[in-house]
Amino acid sequence: MRIAVVMDPIGQINYKKDSTLAMLWAAQERGHQLFYIPQTSLYLDGATPMGLAQTLTVCRDPKNWFSLCDLRAIELQEMDIILMRKDPPFDMNFIYTTYLLERAEELGVLICNKPQSLRDCNEKFFATAFTQCTPPLLVTSNKELLKKFHQQHKDVIFKPLEGMGGSSIFRLKADDPNVSVIIETLTNMGTSPIMAQVYLTEITKGDKRILMVNGEHLGVALARIPAANETRGNLAAGGSYKAIELSERDKWICAQVGPTLRDKGLIFVGLDVIGDYLTEVNVTSPTCIRELDTAFNLDIGGKLIDTLVSLKEQSK
Repeated sequence: MRIAVVMDPIGQINYKKDSTLAMLWAAQERGHQLFYIPQTSLYLDGATPMGLAQTLTVCRDPKNWFSLCDLRAIELQEMDIILMRKDPPFDMNFIYTTYLLERAEELGVLICNKPQSLRDCNEKFFATAFTQCTPPLLVTSNKELLKKFHQQHKDVIFKPLEGMGGSSIFRLKADDPNVSVIIETLTNMGTSPIMAQVYLTEITKGDKRILMVNGEHLGVALARIPAANETRGNLAAGGSYKAIELSERDKWICAQVGPTLRDKGLIFVGLDVIGDYLTEVNVTSPTCIRELDTAFNLDIGGKLIDTLVSLKEQSK
């Protein structure tokens, strides 16, 4: 099949860790033809979604992992599958990209993940659709409500709804003198909603990333463990990791979330679980494929590509 990828500059990725590269290796090894389209090379010509695309070849060489050639304008409907792997920030440019990809989807192209669902399913807020799985939480811009939540639960996390990689996440204990100023800063003086969650002490054992392919878990997770004197387990925030098998509670959470993911066309998703609780549902550009592949001798990228090809064939 003809598979295009929309991603950040491929020459700037982390060769040792990049999950998109694992997907591209898997696709190429299965004989599919690859095309590379930077986000800024997507455009609409009248009613026709287009892209300035180059044929892409990927290699397992840390010094030379890709080559590009044959830059040309293509109609996106020439593609069978498009991988939307542009990292956040989730800004207006990201939203405009989903509008354009949605036009290609209307012409029969399979987009992973579904453009409408990328817009609809904020990674923090989407978790609240599964309150049977989440810790006590609050989403608001109201200072008094946030202070009341903190006073009630004593030890809480405040975080922006649009953050990634652990950015701007604050832990506030019962005696923290900075509650008011942190709320004012995160809410932009009461104009932007944020999420408050009860602090989960199980974070010391790791913030588990569970990858889901078409609503199904893989039986394993990556536990991202905070560095010393750090609240956040995100690898981008300096955390370490260990690969683990899923607990029965983890599998139950996956079973609660999985059908909704399938219904919404969210084919590749990363659930974040701390202890027994779901904290986020990552839909934009989930990572951790490479770490789990290495630890458990898996081919998660291959499973995803095979799933996409199957879904595409079923749609014909």
